[in-house]
Amino acid sequence: MSDESEEKCKCPPAGSPMWMATFADLMSLLMCFFVLLLSFSEMDVLKFKQLAGSMREAFGVQAQIKVEDIPKGTSIIAQEFSPGRPEPTPLNEVRQITVNNDMNTLDVRSVEGESQVEDRLQGLEELRRQQEAEAKEQAIAVAEALSAEIGEGSIEVETEGTRIIIRVKERGSFDSGSAELKFDYIPVVAKIRDLLLDIGGKVAIEGHTDNIPYNGRRFESNWDLSSARALAVAHELFADRRIRQSRFSVTGYADTRPLGPNSSAALRARNRRVEIVIQKSNPEESLERLQSRPDGDTEGEPLEPGSLF
Repeated sequence: MSDESEEKCKCPPAGSPMWMATFADLMSLLMCFFVLLLSFSEMDVLKFKQLAGSMREAFGVQAQIKVEDIPKGTSIIAQEFSPGRPEPTPLNEVRQITVNNDMNTLDVRSVEGESQVEDRLQGLEELRRQQEAEAKEQAIAVAEALSAEIGEGSIEVETEGTRIIIRVKERGSFDSGSAELKFDYIPVVAKIRDLLLDIGGKVAIEGHTDNIPYNGRRFESNWDLSSARALAVAHELFADRRIRQSRFSVTGYADTRPLGPNSSAALRARNRRVEIVIQKSNPEESLERLQSRPDGDTEGEPLEPGSLF
């Protein structure tokens, strides 16, 4: 009987081993710990998408294919490929970095050189600012010389950029519907003529009317009337031989360029006028020409008098 009891004691005990309980408790605690950490964490969506994209490019992602569609192969290399759109450049540039500190880059231009074009553009901008300041100073001098006429309301003087505008109103200069300059107004035109001798630039004499149709017999329309009034002022200015007529242009605009609405008699009277517009050398046109030519080519094109080049 003793031998049988000894053999029974050598058999392993029933159930799980003793270390299994400790291991199970440890795994349960670790799982709860990581679940708790996950609940406290915040997911960065951008980084997650980047990580998911990297994993997709590295290992590939199985696509869901509908039953009725034919299975198609995919390439993870070309899946995110999008060709770039080539854009032409105005200048062919060749740049080289050297170890010489005195000359860090080598810049070769294909035509005239971008730096020279930029210098010219800056020069035109500076010229425009100077001419605007000069136009304001000259307009002040003109206003002082015509202060009496301005006080009477027959003359207006203003500036618009590089332009000086001497506005001759119909009051005191012309009778209604007439293009003959009044005799009493001739000394005023003589003053303006003396001022034009000291101011450079092109001069445009522009005639304007209101929107009431002309119903007289001498002229066919407001176009004829506005042109005839501008021409009458021009003839009086040209009476002095010192005036260089090549500077001048005479135009009639009828009622196409009013100063304001023709809704009342006073506003219509303000629109009936002759404007003497003094245009300094125009840097804006030269600036537009250069900007429309990226290569900076200005050869073969005539330049205006007083221009920068």
